[in-house]
Amino acid sequence: MESISVFDMLSIGVGPSSSHTLGPWRAALRWIDELKEKRQFDKVVEVSVDLYGSLSLTGKGHATDIAVMLGLSGFDPVTFPIEDIEKEVELISFKNKLNLNSEREVVFFPKENIIFNRKFLEFHPNGMTFHATLVNGSIESSSFYSIGGGFVVKEERKMEKIKMEKFSHFPFPIEKATELLAYCKSEKKNIWEIVLENEKSLRSETEINQGLKEIWNVMLDSMYVGCHTEGILPGGLNVTRRAYDMNKNLIGDSKYNNAEEWIKEIRGTEVKFRQILKWVSCFALAVNEVNASLGRVVTAPTNGSAGVIPAVIMYYLVIENHDADFEDIRKFLLTSGEIGSIFKKGATISAAMGGCQAEIGVSSSMAAGALCELMGGTPEQCLMASEIAMEHHLGLTCDPIAGLVQIPCIERNAMGAIKAINACEMALNGDPSKAKIPLDVVVATMWETAKDMTSKYKETSEGGLAVQVNISDC
Repeated sequence: MESISVFDMLSIGVGPSSSHTLGPWRAALRWIDELKEKRQFDKVVEVSVDLYGSLSLTGKGHATDIAVMLGLSGFDPVTFPIEDIEKEVELISFKNKLNLNSEREVVFFPKENIIFNRKFLEFHPNGMTFHATLVNGSIESSSFYSIGGGFVVKEERKMEKIKMEKFSHFPFPIEKATELLAYCKSEKKNIWEIVLENEKSLRSETEINQGLKEIWNVMLDSMYVGCHTEGILPGGLNVTRRAYDMNKNLIGDSKYNNAEEWIKEIRGTEVKFRQILKWVSCFALAVNEVNASLGRVVTAPTNGSAGVIPAVIMYYLVIENHDADFEDIRKFLLTSGEIGSIFKKGATISAAMGGCQAEIGVSSSMAAGALCELMGGTPEQCLMASEIAMEHHLGLTCDPIAGLVQIPCIERNAMGAIKAINACEMALNGDPSKAKIPLDVVVATMWETAKDMTSKYKETSEGGLAVQVNISDC
């Protein structure tokens, strides 16, 4: 059974896409490690990469070419200064050379050495093959697949046997929601407590808390930056940032100097229904405007859906519980990570495999269950909330205009966050024993729906809004 950590489901990276940006970036780093293990790294004189399927069709809009170059340069997506991205890419293009792993300069013409192939490889829609020309003229190649959420696997691994890197066995191995509930009952624990015990088999509680704090800090920073940055998003669609004006109109003349003071000021604002809707939407939009501009966000569980979970956490902090602290955030993140892993094991979190139901749908489901946990829901009610949220995202297509993670992606985060809150409230007022659809059933249904969906609606920009809207009209 897969042992998927919360730090796999919620990882720090650079936008705009976990599968098209973060995944290829990580794949490039893994390929460098392969070259070193084979003692071929010092023999490389030129490198190139073939991008296939969805990585090709929407790769430029998702900055896949940029991610590949940064990965080949050996930069870490978690720590690399995002303000240096443009400078590094321009330097490579100007010199037509790339400093492989920041160690060895090799020939590299970006427009020639990054090849966009429209065809799909058999294993997964997000395929890529790296090539290294060695001093003796021979070529070494290696293929990788970006399967969503920044996860990367090798070509030779069969689809039905995809496994994450094996950790020491979790004390509470979980594949299905029914198993999670069984542990909660037998151990008399909440969901987050079961997850914490699993995490403690991998690292100390101090390390867990530190890691979760780093995740929350990035989430909060992306909301704060998004709400305080105005202008037009890059990419050519001329999409105007909206979070800036929304925040300004909602918060009025309040004075603050940092994110913590900002939270305090928001807590003092009017909280009628319309204002709550606006604030939640504002938080979600802010994160994904940062994501769309190659900013740093948390894949939750993907970059395209990165705004849902932060927005719902902020809703709890500034609307529901003004006394909430990191302990509440920790419970939320642990719970949401486990729910996301159930979807990953039973279906997919890749839009290239399942459409946007696999991204916004899963993130909304994760947020609904986690919010229900904080609101005092039982484990059964938490999973009921998750089921409700996903049930009403089934069939959601992925059809980004011009391949950019902007339209309709940014707004969908706001909608996913609102649905999560609504699903939580319905579950809290419901009786799980009378629920007609268990979470495991909706996970299976989502996977069947994904398989039935045509490729036009799976992050290829060949259907839906991507072809109905003229780019020239944007």
